Amino acid sequence: MTGGAVPGPDGRLRCPWGLSTEDYVTYHDEEWGRPVHGDDALFERLCLEAFQSGLSWITILRRREGFRRAFADFDIASVAGFGEADRERLLADEGIIRNRAKIDATLANAKLLAGWDPGELDTLIWSYAPDPATRPAPRTVSDVPAVTDESTALSKALKKRGLRFIGPTTAYALMQACGLVDDHVTGCVARGVK
Repeated sequence: MTGGAVPGPDGRLRCPWGLSTEDYVTYHDEEWGRPVHGDDALFERLCLEAFQSGLSWITILRRREGFRRAFADFDIASVAGFGEADRERLLADEGIIRNRAKIDATLANAKLLAGWDPGELDTLIWSYAPDPATRPAPRTVSDVPAVTDESTALSKALKKRGLRFIGPTTAYALMQACGLVDDHVTGCVARGVK
């Protein structure tokens, strides 16, 4: 899809991808691009974006509750305490994506983040939010980049601190999902909504 905002069944204009399924309509209208703060909330998004790598976002979105159950609602301290039995449980859990590398990265990242000061992950991630005045509103989804200088820098900063499975594309998807950038197209009902 390369077009601009299109009317949905309710007549409201939305990004074209936000109309492909009812799950997407809800996610698009109520969540994507809205500011997310808090270490545990950002840890969840970081993990889900990593699990999405190589898959469609709808696959992750439809398993989100399964991920939340499996990973203790993404409470960093709880996940950091997971041991080998938990790892085996996760590898057998059909409610999530059972990718060994992604599960191992999630567990390692939680252990690492548990040693950070409260608010440190939030502060680090949000320090890479670009100035909105420097970003023109995309007219079409083809105007939306997959990677930016900021997402590349964020990826490098997270990797330097020891976090795994967070490349520049995943970092940019995180920035979009968590409201660091507003990539809703011009005319979209969700553009500029915080």
